[in-house]
Amino acid sequence: MRAGGAGRGRFITFEGGEGAGKSTQIRRLAVHLRARSGRPVVVTREPGGSPRAEAIREALLAGVAKPHGPFAEALLFCAARIDHLDTLIRPALAAGEIVLCDRFADSTRAYQGAAGGLDPALLTSLEEVVVGQTRPDLTLILDCDPELGLARARARQSADEGAEAGPDRFEAEALAFHARLRTAFLAIAAAEPGRCAVVNAALPADAVEAAIRTLVAERLPGLFTETPGAHGDAA
Repeated sequence: MRAGGAGRGRFITFEGGEGAGKSTQIRRLAVHLRARSGRPVVVTREPGGSPRAEAIREALLAGVAKPHGPFAEALLFCAARIDHLDTLIRPALAAGEIVLCDRFADSTRAYQGAAGGLDPALLTSLEEVVVGQTRPDLTLILDCDPELGLARARARQSADEGAEAGPDRFEAEALAFHARLRTAFLAIAAAEPGRCAVVNAALPADAVEAAIRTLVAERLPGLFTETPGAHGDAA
């Protein structure tokens, strides 16, 4: 059973490699849904989303767990996810709210699994314990060439933090790592087409936003209090 049963909220996750534009698009979709759905919209992220999970995020992105291998990283991600689910996601869904999450369990499958080499069966077992029935109603996988994504990530860092700031733990990985990530996300989408939809994130941001609005309206029509208008209408 997924998160969005009768009388419950809806859970939409955004996935993809570095620099795919998830943060930008999740903010834009939140504005659109607040105007059109008549429901509260919660925007959150992983790792993070709750005070304890944010502390774990800081350690993970700083590379504290990297010397201990992908299994240690996966356990830390799971610890953060447990607190995030219990503190924020499940209460919001129970209250009938829409939850938009920047990364979720699919990122653990891709980063620590396909790119990090962990046994998929192990990750599936962890996911069953940690996530349980709180699974996304829709997962939007923003896909673009890793070289483009990494270039965007570097440009964002330079703009936001200054040229002296370096890449985080995952951005610093070699291009081959990011190529494996892309393959992993596309494989997840192919294996679960009912839940996942791939969006061409190489397009301009407005075009990506329009594609996402269309997908959400098609996949989750019950979200809207009225039929959404043309892609270019006001949010």
